[in-house]
Amino acid sequence: MDFDFRLLIVLAPLAAAAGWAIFNVFPIALKQVQELLREKN
Repeated sequence: MDFDFRLLIVLAPLAAAAGWAIFNVFPIALKQVQELLREKN
């Protein structure tokens, strides 16, 4: 049972893009949620 490395070639850039988006967007989104919760109280 051989592993098809073409799948890895296709998924690697997608995983890199998702990781970059999470790394850059998550802190900003978290800050906005914290500010929204702070405004409600």
